[in-house]
Amino acid sequence: MVFDLDLIKKVYAEMPAKIDAARKLTGRALTMTEKILYSHLYGALPAAEHGRGSDYVDFAPDRVAMQDATAQMALLQFSTAGRSKVAVPSTVHCDHLIQAKVGAKKDLELAIETNREVYDFLSSISDKYGIGFWKPGAGIIHQVVLENYAFPGGMMIGTDSHTPNAGGLGMVAIGVGGADAVDVMAGLPWELKMPKVIGVKLTGKLSGWTSCKDVILWVAGQLTVKGGTGAIVEYFGDGADSMSATGKGTVCNMGAEIGATCSLFAYDEKMSAYLKATGREEVAALADGIKDHLRPDAEVYANPAEYYDQLLELDLSTLEPYVNGPFTPDLATPISKMAEAVEKNGWPAKLEVALIGSCTNSSYEDISRSASIVKDAVSQGIKTKSEFTITPGSELVRYTIERDGFIKEFEDAGGVVLANACGPCIGQWARHIDDPNRKNTIITSFNRNFAKRNDGNASTHAFVASPEIVTAMAMAGTISFNPLTDTLKNDKGEDVLLKEPTGFELPPKGFDVKDAGYQAPAADGSGIQVVVNPDSKRLQLLEPFKAWEGTDLKGLKLLIKAKGKCTTDHISMAGPWLKFRGHLDNISNNMLIGAINFYNEKTDTVKNQLTGEYGPVPATARAYKAANIGSVVVGDENYGEGSSREHAAMEPRHLGVRAIIVRSFARIHETNLKKQGMLGLTFANKEDYDKVQEDDSIDIDGLTSFAPGVQLTVVLNHSDGSKDSVPVNHTYNEQQIEWFKAGGALNVIRAEFAK
Repeated sequence: MVFDLDLIKKVYAEMPAKIDAARKLTGRALTMTEKILYSHLYGALPAAEHGRGSDYVDFAPDRVAMQDATAQMALLQFSTAGRSKVAVPSTVHCDHLIQAKVGAKKDLELAIETNREVYDFLSSISDKYGIGFWKPGAGIIHQVVLENYAFPGGMMIGTDSHTPNAGGLGMVAIGVGGADAVDVMAGLPWELKMPKVIGVKLTGKLSGWTSCKDVILWVAGQLTVKGGTGAIVEYFGDGADSMSATGKGTVCNMGAEIGATCSLFAYDEKMSAYLKATGREEVAALADGIKDHLRPDAEVYANPAEYYDQLLELDLSTLEPYVNGPFTPDLATPISKMAEAVEKNGWPAKLEVALIGSCTNSSYEDISRSASIVKDAVSQGIKTKSEFTITPGSELVRYTIERDGFIKEFEDAGGVVLANACGPCIGQWARHIDDPNRKNTIITSFNRNFAKRNDGNASTHAFVASPEIVTAMAMAGTISFNPLTDTLKNDKGEDVLLKEPTGFELPPKGFDVKDAGYQAPAADGSGIQVVVNPDSKRLQLLEPFKAWEGTDLKGLKLLIKAKGKCTTDHISMAGPWLKFRGHLDNISNNMLIGAINFYNEKTDTVKNQLTGEYGPVPATARAYKAANIGSVVVGDENYGEGSSREHAAMEPRHLGVRAIIVRSFARIHETNLKKQGMLGLTFANKEDYDKVQEDDSIDIDGLTSFAPGVQLTVVLNHSDGSKDSVPVNHTYNEQQIEWFKAGGALNVIRAEFAK
């Protein structure tokens, strides 16, 4: 079955003319990124080229994808928008709510029972609004999208930060918040600041122990977690064409960890082969028919420095495997230096758990290469010395690797195959550990490794590497092991060297699956009633947020001044809080509980200015709200990094926070704040962060003349009677200012459809 074939035909039929028009508009050759963006404009071409990094642009994405945790809030919002059906193809994927505990079968059974209320809600609301529904166990959203929906030259948005996985098939795929998804599902334009374009020229070819994962691990080391912010990373060159489609997807997936809007590869034979292998021969034929439009222009290849805002170059032939971490995905250490780094930094060398798979590195190719290492190790008398788990990316992959014997090979070596779900990658993991406060080490082939990310344990040192390196280290039981040079002792006491991994880009016998897990929506959803129990602890119907009162804001109380890294994973982490993603009031009890209070270096302990006592952040915010007093959150650099979770914006909005004032924002979080009618402001002078005092009452002036490009003023009224007036910047355009005035973008949408 080929999904959305008519849509793809329409996109391809219109694309050549649109690209030619964009080329005339700009007066130059175009990158692949520009070809897709300009061919997906909402409305006509502008009179002049859109400025990269400066102009807000309206786009018309081809489709929307939502994972089950984010879909709850997105669809609760959509249900109030006044539409009877989604305007573009949309899907829901049940992958985040399945906890990894003992193994695939039992974990899935327990998840279905535990989350029945949520799954039933998502199934029925999908039916009502014409949305495709992928059942629990079907697979992880990004892998399922790659296998079924992604197509070269297309554009999609997804309510998950790793949506860019689809870039492995040449698609601009961008992670967004649920409110953005509502825009697109409602048929409205979707707004994005025109991204800059970072080019990564790849030459040479991967070999030996080096894999596609090492490309993005190297790039992360070059660009850091902030380096891709506001940009699309475009990979090109002979080296890029030599990588498999799923390998390209791996690179694009982890691009979220450098803050990139998305990442992208040009269409090539590898993509064509993958499309055909996954039953989309017609799509491959259509793409082949316009393949010149699905690659950068020849002039871009010839003179890349003229067309990209930043250019990196990497010879794949010289690349060695990398291990990134701990606690940040951009601390990149080549495998040859890892043992030295472990000793120098005092990282626990003993490897307690090794995990491969998840939404990246869960392809047939990845698993076949890891299985070859396991098979070789067992044949030489070696079994795993660390706990070892394998997470297939989809039921299609799982069924095929079981057929081809790979699951048995993992189990024979002591590995455990988990459900086709996110599990440990997002904190949905029942970690087996004797003392959760003990310093310990794990390594994964996932993407995100901030403190507490995987198991909720701040003492867990989480490293990221390729599935091949993770597998080899599982055999060794230490992260100091270098499989390129080091030997292992087998059951006979012999020193043996692991063979280089081998595998298959695509299954030699083809993919196979009995039941992929897809549920098509009802032909007519008008009669379907979506019921939410008012006493539910997990689902809650939404009430519209209040409109702006029309005045400057006076007497706001400082809620917290967050010190250092404050990601939306800390704000709205997975683990025990994931169950409340459809219940705004309940999940708001976790707002900022992981953020470090500047004044006492503690988490979840802030001063209540009404009582003088210290208490949890959410409770303090609720106290201010009950007293009809607004509050302010002050943050540090790149506030909100690393996640699309709109709860990080909805929670403070719900609890009476009126403004988030920071040194700098991560892209998705800033957008989410705007969508919810919040003020997202940045210090014009970053050192003004230091002027904020614990007992401050805060005024925000200039709102009565709120306008694009015009600074606002924040007045810090100190407890000793003195004050500081500091200028703050914003990036609101006229439309976004209307969202603020209306109390949120959704209020504007409702009003529009009510006309």
